[in-house]
Amino acid sequence: MGKDLKGKELGVGITQQKNGLYNAGFVDRLGKRRVKRFKKIQECRKWLDEAKFIDEHSSITEANSMMVDAFFDYWISIKEKTVRPNTVRNYRERYHRNISKVIGKMLLVEVKPIHCQKIFSDMADEGYKTTTMYQTRIALYNMLEFAKENDIIIHNPCKKSVRSDMGKPSEKKHALEIVEQQKFLEYAHGRSYENQYKFILQTGLRTGELVGLKWSDIDFEKRVLTISRSMEYRHSSKIWRVGEPKSASGYRTIPLTDEAIRILKDQKLKNSTIKVIPIEWREFVFLCRKGTPIKNSTYDTGLYKICEMASIKPFGMHILRHTFATRCIEAGMKPKTLQKILGHSNIGITMNLYVTTTEDEKQKEIELVAEALMVM
Repeated sequence: MGKDLKGKELGVGITQQKNGLYNAGFVDRLGKRRVKRFKKIQECRKWLDEAKFIDEHSSITEANSMMVDAFFDYWISIKEKTVRPNTVRNYRERYHRNISKVIGKMLLVEVKPIHCQKIFSDMADEGYKTTTMYQTRIALYNMLEFAKENDIIIHNPCKKSVRSDMGKPSEKKHALEIVEQQKFLEYAHGRSYENQYKFILQTGLRTGELVGLKWSDIDFEKRVLTISRSMEYRHSSKIWRVGEPKSASGYRTIPLTDEAIRILKDQKLKNSTIKVIPIEWREFVFLCRKGTPIKNSTYDTGLYKICEMASIKPFGMHILRHTFATRCIEAGMKPKTLQKILGHSNIGITMNLYVTTTEDEKQKEIELVAEALMVM
């Protein structure tokens, strides 16, 4: 039995330090000592009770008495070996933010459709968008389906009757109108990341693909670039993560325009003026003045500043990719060709999500068929 500073009994596994903090600790089923400190005794006791309970119900060999939180840890450890890091990150985020607080402390075999529905009803009450709720549903369904396939549960409780389409509608992303694009480029001139913004408008690269681009990926003679990686800065761990493209279709070769070639040559000249480039970054195309890659979020911040100066509606990096796709279709590029350039596995994605019919384009199209519409 532990005691507080006044000699009062606190219970097994709990003690109080001289600075007033409470220590809770126990040895788990694997023989590992687990300890945590708290300011309040109530929080300390709550954590100790829950941690012990989870430990007692976390053996995959006794899955019928396993808690959902424990099963998620087991399931995600398998997913880490079979899916892309971004997918794992999304699963973790949705689980810990939305799923765990509703069913995390329940036994897996006791989860019913009504509990699954509460997850989405709570999200709707909290103002989540339908797209985020759909991502949550994917994580929940896949986890429970894995349990079903392994005969831990008989049915997947995340059924069709569980509604997740009750969130706020997502704002549709629109490509820049030609006038907006011209104004953006005017105000981007001379800014730090002008080359990067212009390059996406010439190639349709994803931000991670732009960040991870190396000089060895570019063939100036054949006038093409090859996409074989994506890179992003993980703020949580403060490290750069280099990974594969978003999908198998992400591996692709993109032809380069005269303007894209000019931008690359200008960037090469710009890099030559950087005083010190760490050896690990010397092969990368787009670097800042410190000789390191630019964080994904920094590009968005730069865009917002340009938009503010140009007095146009603020937008993120992905809109530049949308705009590239829309300009290509407007100029007569075949949708199938655009699909290959963008790296989409499904042409429906290309046409439905990435190509915007602008007001100018609608006017041009209606003028083309105006004569056919005359039936006098």
